[in-house]
Amino acid sequence: MDIDALSGICGSISIACWIVVFSPQIIENFRRQSADGLSLIFIIVWLLGDVFNILGAVLQGVIPTMTILAVYYTLADIVLLAQCFYYRGFTLSDAQPTLDEEVIEDESTEQSPLLSREPVENRPSSRPTAADVDRPRRSSSFSSFHSHLNQVDATHLSPATPLIAPSKPTTDPPAVASNTPASPFHTFILNTIALFLVCAAGVLGWFLSTRASRQGSSLDTSPISASQSEGIHFDLWGQIFGYLCAALYLGSRIPQLLLNYRRKSTEGVSMLFFLFACVGNLTYVMSIFAYEPACAKLEQDYGVSQCEKGEWERDYKKYILVNTSWLIGSAGTLLLDLMIFGQFWIYRKSAT
Repeated sequence: MDIDALSGICGSISIACWIVVFSPQIIENFRRQSADGLSLIFIIVWLLGDVFNILGAVLQGVIPTMTILAVYYTLADIVLLAQCFYYRGFTLSDAQPTLDEEVIEDESTEQSPLLSREPVENRPSSRPTAADVDRPRRSSSFSSFHSHLNQVDATHLSPATPLIAPSKPTTDPPAVASNTPASPFHTFILNTIALFLVCAAGVLGWFLSTRASRQGSSLDTSPISASQSEGIHFDLWGQIFGYLCAALYLGSRIPQLLLNYRRKSTEGVSMLFFLFACVGNLTYVMSIFAYEPACAKLEQDYGVSQCEKGEWERDYKKYILVNTSWLIGSAGTLLLDLMIFGQFWIYRKSAT
């Protein structure tokens, strides 16, 4: 396998991952009818990064596939943003989970202890005595007493019936059992199968495209001119937008990390969403590094050495320099996504 094949396979897998990367999170939001697990700032900053990615890709003259993908990213970001606004309402702040916990603590039911409804100053500050037990509870009304009296099973009032609490079922009811989350091993198997299928689709896409391109160029046997390396150009505005895109990509993960840390949970966030993002960024970085200058391709394909002294290193460095902003954006977000994966495992263990 030559360098071009390695670069093509990595690039094709990266494209396949980025095509499906948003699908798991969109489905997760629709299934839960909520988007509280996602940071709204994360989606907005990522959307801005994709917009600058389009501008930088067009001005810098990258391959058309990456420009099309950048447009697709933007449309998918708009779908996620629309879900956030639909389920949360039009707000630019992330939901605070502590407010929901306080509402749950303040809610009272018919089975709530009556002492929990008493003011703080009326609650005993020490262990209750016998006099406190015999003291009537003036805070309870007649209607409350009547409702609790109706809940008493009359069969226990008979001396022939022993006062034995009914045995609890050993298994969960079907409704509860159906809502039981999948085990970590089951989730790992499903995620691995999904990742394998996407990577296999990427390899198959590279094979079919390479086969079609070879058949189309089979009649052309003339060597490619070494001036092809001059196609690598440095566009100022393309680089500016590329670095703005990288900065926004890196900054987009920080609000999501902070939201997970405040919630002490990753509930509502799809693991496949970040798994595909990690593999997509990793293979994209590998496809950029797996580059061979035009003069080396001539020597490999036609046995004609046209690389002058130091030309190979000079062309490779120029190519990496042109793509540095995209390398920083992909490699940096890869490291931050690995931190989000760490939060998945930490908060899953703490929940169990």
